[in-house]
Amino acid sequence: MTEKYPDPATTIRRLVEGFQVSQALHVAATLGIADLLASSGRTSDELAAATDTHPPTLYRLLRALASVDVLREREGRRFELTPLGERLRSDAPDSVRGWAAFIGRPYFWQAWSALEHSVRTGENAFQHVHGTDVWSYRATRPDESAIFDRAMTSLSRRSNAALLAAYDFGRFRTVVDVGGGNGALLAAVLAANPKLEGTLFDLPHVVAGAPALLEQAGVADRCRVVAGSFFESVPQGADAYILRAVIHDWDDDESIRILKVVRRAIPVGGALLLVERAVAPPNEGRDAKFSDLNMLVGPGGRERTRWEYAALLEASKFRLTGVVSAGVYSVIDAAPA
Repeated sequence: MTEKYPDPATTIRRLVEGFQVSQALHVAATLGIADLLASSGRTSDELAAATDTHPPTLYRLLRALASVDVLREREGRRFELTPLGERLRSDAPDSVRGWAAFIGRPYFWQAWSALEHSVRTGENAFQHVHGTDVWSYRATRPDESAIFDRAMTSLSRRSNAALLAAYDFGRFRTVVDVGGGNGALLAAVLAANPKLEGTLFDLPHVVAGAPALLEQAGVADRCRVVAGSFFESVPQGADAYILRAVIHDWDDDESIRILKVVRRAIPVGGALLLVERAVAPPNEGRDAKFSDLNMLVGPGGRERTRWEYAALLEASKFRLTGVVSAGVYSVIDAAPA
């Protein structure tokens, strides 16, 4: 077997040790290594000076990342970005820097260390480890909340192009993005549909940074920002309500609570758009099935099949009207029953 095509024992060992690569990527993203290499290669000593790190030890990190094709090492300990490494740049259209910087945070890893507890008991690992839910934890830690928001923006930007290409938002006049974070998705939807007006809705500390993002996107004049909890109420009367990666954060009972709140606000003829990962048939769909474990460990929710979403909709007095594939996500289209 070659290095590229190892034997099964080596392959499974590398899967077991995948956390090492993940943490190395996290450190590189936190240090901004890819941004420093954006215009040209640099030596490990130059990068150490720019990042205020220990030069010999930074070299050890960089050469490890070069072994997995994230960087390329040249003579004189000089490093360059590969096509994979380019995706760690903060300005890359499909950047994953925000996500990489988030998943290595100690509190997140500590929750994942309790995956066995969740599997044995069905309980939420984060609550078990930290004694509180993930939302309350971040609400009292602004630095962690900001890192998480950047991670969500990173993921949203990667999926927005596929979503806009797959789904026609131009048929609406007004749209509410429920649980829309700092507005990355709504900004993209409004920018692509100049006649559309929007409302961004999320918790007060979450939407605090939204005005700057909306202004930068050139859509602030067509978008109002409203703070609140989707367990209590959402803005009323829009043509469409988007919930992107919201319902998967919650168990069935809480998901139905959220959907019933939206049901009270949506007018006759309105549309509900759940943008979620749909769990694939057996032996397929790695991303959704590992995301499902992430929901188990972190917020305590789950990824679902399209039929499980249909059951949630029915219990909330909606009816499923269609499912549109949009890259790694699906748009689960529903209407008031």
